[in-house]
Amino acid sequence: MLANPLFVVAVALVVGLCVGSFLNVVVHRLPKMMERDWRAQCAELRDEPPPSEDPPAYNLAVPRSACPDCGHPIGALENIPIVSYLLQRGACKACRKPISVRYPLVEALGGLLAAYAIWRFGLTWKGGAACVFLWMLIALTFIDFDTQLLPDNLTLPLLWAGLVANVFGLFVSLQDAVLGAIAGYLALWIVYWLFRLIRGKEGMGYGDFKLLAALGAWLGWQMLPLIILLSSVVGAVIGISLMVFKGRDHSIPLAFGPYLAIAGGVALFFGPLLIKGWYL
Repeated sequence: MLANPLFVVAVALVVGLCVGSFLNVVVHRLPKMMERDWRAQCAELRDEPPPSEDPPAYNLAVPRSACPDCGHPIGALENIPIVSYLLQRGACKACRKPISVRYPLVEALGGLLAAYAIWRFGLTWKGGAACVFLWMLIALTFIDFDTQLLPDNLTLPLLWAGLVANVFGLFVSLQDAVLGAIAGYLALWIVYWLFRLIRGKEGMGYGDFKLLAALGAWLGWQMLPLIILLSSVVGAVIGISLMVFKGRDHSIPLAFGPYLAIAGGVALFFGPLLIKGWYL
């Protein structure tokens, strides 16, 4: 069966859907876990007892997932990626409050991107690494959309994973990966300080530097101009659209991480082709 490409892709799709379901947990809980940690650190600095939290234990494993409106625990049959959402018609089984369409969207992205990565790179170390890369970008995208944060808990492991992958030359040489990580960080770090000197305020966060460094570590320094160009174009189009069609205040900052992540995914699959066409 492993010799059948369609079977392998189908398995990758199912695995990706399940990982996408877990990514929903990461997107929802990781920022809250960080907030708890910050409160505990602040209490320690003030020499105060740690704040009491409700629930006392909160991480990616506990407490059990539940409806945020009525507290109904999510059973196994209610947690089947996409299928449960469709069978329940997009609502909680207990209170019938609507469930955000983003949950099946994240699951679908996890499955479809994994399936395409395995179809493109095969059932190889490169294909598996590409799946991990894309899943991490999905989590970072939605966390940044929600909170305008790119947690070190994800960006730094992503950076190191890229360097480790390229120790074995899965995507680029180790030299190109190291140069990509350095150049990716410095490129946005320089833009940040130039903007701050000219405008007197911050234009982006340090998480953006680390994310671009991670993309450079995975895809090499040669991809960085393409990633920056694509992310800037996508960000400009979405930002202008929000101001024109939704009346968004231009002074309200936009999260840049999602556009970097989208550009990184495009560069993974189509980067060499786009660069070749660009030069031609």
